[in-house]
Amino acid sequence: METSERGTVPADSAGGAAEGTGAPVAEVCPGPGGSACTGRGRPGVPLRVTLALGVLTVVVGSTVLALGSPSRDPFLAPGNSATGSYLATRADGDQAAAAVLAGPYREQPGPPVAAARHNSVMAVPLAASRPLLAAPAAPSPAIGALFSPDDDGTPVHHCTASVVQSPAGDLIATAAHCVHDDGFRTRLVFAPGLHDGIAPYGLWVPTRIHVDPRWISDRDPDHDVAFLRVRRAGRAGGRIADLTGAERIRFDTAAGRPAQLTGYPEDQDTPVSCRHTADAQGPAQLRFICPGFPNGTSGGPMLTDLDPVTGTGALIGVIGGLDGGGDDFVSYSSRFGPDVAALYRRAIADPGPRPPQPGYRAAASGVRPPAAPRS
Repeated sequence: METSERGTVPADSAGGAAEGTGAPVAEVCPGPGGSACTGRGRPGVPLRVTLALGVLTVVVGSTVLALGSPSRDPFLAPGNSATGSYLATRADGDQAAAAVLAGPYREQPGPPVAAARHNSVMAVPLAASRPLLAAPAAPSPAIGALFSPDDDGTPVHHCTASVVQSPAGDLIATAAHCVHDDGFRTRLVFAPGLHDGIAPYGLWVPTRIHVDPRWISDRDPDHDVAFLRVRRAGRAGGRIADLTGAERIRFDTAAGRPAQLTGYPEDQDTPVSCRHTADAQGPAQLRFICPGFPNGTSGGPMLTDLDPVTGTGALIGVIGGLDGGGDDFVSYSSRFGPDVAALYRRAIADPGPRPPQPGYRAAASGVRPPAAPRS
C-alpha cells in the first residue's frame, strides 16, 4: 500500500519544524527517499539496503558466481502470514529467558507500582525538554527492554516495548520490525523496568505475536506496530499489568500534541527520554524531532497525558515506521488509526496463554537451562 505523502516531506520542511524550538535541523538522508539513513533495527547498516540484500551473484559470460548466501536464522518462524500472527512455544520462551539470565542479568523484586489515579485527576503538562535532547531517565515499570538472545554469547536488547492496558492484563506494544524480520522472532524476552542489569518485575516472553499482514507482505512502514501477549517465564499465572501498571492506548489522536518519547539504547540498561511534540508526517506517520534515540530504542512508547503518580500515559505511537524509526535527529511512528485499532482488537480477542502441559517442569531458576550453543 502506497501513501501519497509518506516520506515526501522535503528537508527544509523538517528543518522548519525544528526552528524556534531549539531543536537541531534534522539530517538530510542521502539517496532517493532517504534510503541511506540507518534504521534502528540494524546497527550501522542502512535498513533498506539490508532488506534488499539477498543472494548476491555476478554473471561472467555464461557463468553465474554466487558470492554469498545469508544463512537462515534458526530463531525465525514463518507463523501465519495471512493473519499476521505467531503462536509461541513454551520451550522457546523459557530457553530465551534462560539465555538472558546466563548473561549479566538477574531478577530481583522491585518496588510495587503506584495505583492509577482517577480520571478526574489532571495529567501533567508536558513541557518540551531543554535542551531538546534525549537524556537518561529513571526507569518506568511499564517500559522495558526487548531482548532477542541466541546461545552464542551475552544477550543484547535490540528494541524497547511497553505494557498497555488490555482485558487480560498481558499485552505489550512495540514495533513490528522488532519482532518480524523475514519471519517471526521465536526468542523474545521483555524486561520491564530494566536497570543496572536487574529485571525488577521479572522476565516475560510471548505467547502470541500479532502484526499487520501488510507488514509481512511488503514491510509497509505505515504498519510498523506489533502487539504481544506475554507470560512470566517459567511460572504459571500472574499478569504483567498487575506488577508494572500499564499505559492507556489511544487511537486517532490529533497531531501536534506534547508527548514524551522513551527508549532503551542497545548498549545501556537504563532508558533515555525526551519531551516535545508529536507532529504529522503525512497522514499515516508521526514525527518527533529530538536527537539522541539510537539503535535499541525502536518500539519505544510515545506517550501523552502522563499520570503524575504512576508515570503512565496514553500511548499514541511507538518508534518505527519511516526509515526503520528515524535517524539521530528525528524519530517516526506509524499513526495509531483504524488499522492499528483493528490489530489491537485482534490481539486482545485471541485466547490467553495455555497452561503448562503435563510433565512440564521449570528449572529451579524459573526457566529452563539454555540449549547447547549453535555450531
